[in-house]
Amino acid sequence: MADSGVAEGGAATAYARIVVAQVRSQAQYRTSFVVDLAGTAGFGALDLLSVLVTFRVTRTLGGFALPAVFLMTALASLGFSVADLVVGNIERIRVYVRTGLLDALLVRPLGALPQLLATDFTPRRLGRVALYLALVPVAMRLNHVSLTPARFALLVMTPLAGAVLFGSVFVASATVAFWWIDSGEFANAVTYGGRDFAGYPMNVYSGFFRRLFAYGLGYAFVGYYPALALLGRRDPLGAPAWVGWAAPPVALAAAGAAGLLWRTAIRHYRRTGS
Repeated sequence: MADSGVAEGGAATAYARIVVAQVRSQAQYRTSFVVDLAGTAGFGALDLLSVLVTFRVTRTLGGFALPAVFLMTALASLGFSVADLVVGNIERIRVYVRTGLLDALLVRPLGALPQLLATDFTPRRLGRVALYLALVPVAMRLNHVSLTPARFALLVMTPLAGAVLFGSVFVASATVAFWWIDSGEFANAVTYGGRDFAGYPMNVYSGFFRRLFAYGLGYAFVGYYPALALLGRRDPLGAPAWVGWAAPPVALAAAGAAGLLWRTAIRHYRRTGS
């Protein structure tokens, strides 16, 4: 057991060193690094701009005014931006599979997935995270939400669970590349499309589309239902109030499914020389 703990500690140190090396190499060109940070924050602001444009033509959306939808978008986007920072570069897996670079990761005494995430870590995505960290409190003030201990716990828990859920979707959709190399558009539709989906009230969607994305992929639990719990509003779709607190178990279930899919893909991977 002690040897296992030492091995795990050594692996964590190795991953940390890879991430630090990535940050140092990208931060050497300071002007470019700052511009990249500002750029990612700017693209995040464009996501919010689309919400504002929508409310230029309507006063409510699914029965919700702009401040409520702004809160849903801010919560969902914060969770997504954290996942994109930590796991978003998994989309490069199709390049690793196509070129055979994945073989080099598999022969090392480290986990393939953590190596891939650490090697391609992109610190400029911190700009988007910082933007939404600042905007969530703004959204709370716009909705005049008093911050009780329970609401504070929910406010902290929701983006973390959202990051786990979005990260799981990133990993699960990226593993399709093991069977379908040109799967990038599919993965982007599920991940980035899911971010846009999660920022709006679920009752504006209908039929199979809502069942698939809101409940099948769990996107209703990263912005919509937590926002309803914070606002003290009933769900127009009839879900009970406790669903607003369901993000952590939903995220853990998604992480378990993504981990199983990743391990299955690695076991069935055929090296470029085989």
